[in-house]
Amino acid sequence: MSTTVSETGTATAAASGASATERFHTDKSPYDAVKDVPCERVDLLAREVLDALYATVRKHKVTYAEFNALKAWVISVGEDGEWPLFLDVWLEHVVEDVNTEHREGNKGSIEGPYYVPNAPEQGADGTVPMRADESGTPLLWTGTVTATDGSVLAGAKVEIWHADSDGLYSQFAPGIPEWNLRGSFTADENGGFQIHTMQPAPYQIPTDGSCGKLIAAAGWHAWRPAHIHVKASAPGHELLTAQLYFPGDEHNDDDIASAVKPELILAPQTQADGSVTVAYSFVLDPERG
Repeated sequence: MSTTVSETGTATAAASGASATERFHTDKSPYDAVKDVPCERVDLLAREVLDALYATVRKHKVTYAEFNALKAWVISVGEDGEWPLFLDVWLEHVVEDVNTEHREGNKGSIEGPYYVPNAPEQGADGTVPMRADESGTPLLWTGTVTATDGSVLAGAKVEIWHADSDGLYSQFAPGIPEWNLRGSFTADENGGFQIHTMQPAPYQIPTDGSCGKLIAAAGWHAWRPAHIHVKASAPGHELLTAQLYFPGDEHNDDDIASAVKPELILAPQTQADGSVTVAYSFVLDPERG
């Protein structure tokens, strides 16, 4: 994937949005997964979404000026390539909840728009790729991957990715090495893994594009608490996608993406050298028949 950046080489919402849209088209085949969905379900979902819009218009007597502003905004979201950002920030958390409510293992959370598959393999004990002068607090994460029946899942895959200290993701902002702060780890024969990385910082989602216009118009904030993205997987088990958070972050309770869950908050321990250690393990559910 080629990263789209602004003409000045600075990170912008439009550049990030274009990259997220391009990545989505590259990595996903959304229509293949629903090609056999019956017309009746499509009709049901489409009509109920439209009915909700009709109800809002009638209840609040939406004016033509407001309707035209909505049309202009919807068009600009597409032009900015920000639909992945918009949907992942404001809708995905509900989709994730209903799709994982049956699970007995770990709680999950949203994927977000900045996942990239095939990050470099680092073994069972390794360090995510990072710059020699990467800023932040060194963090060591240890854990295991097991099944809900307690069996060890040797060879399980743990993928992590997160923003740097400026809140920027590699491959979605200029001037950052391709795989910076992205890595894949393979659990050892005991299901264990150790990951060396940097503790991420809170950041604001891009606000200079269409999503930012909505945030400003509604008087919202744009902050996401510091978090580490992760995917844990093993053959015969459901893929777990989650974000792990840090205690004390002022936006844990009002995350713009509504993605924080108590079960996903880490318990970091500060070491004598100033580094941080965390212990967090995964329990994966078996695939459903």
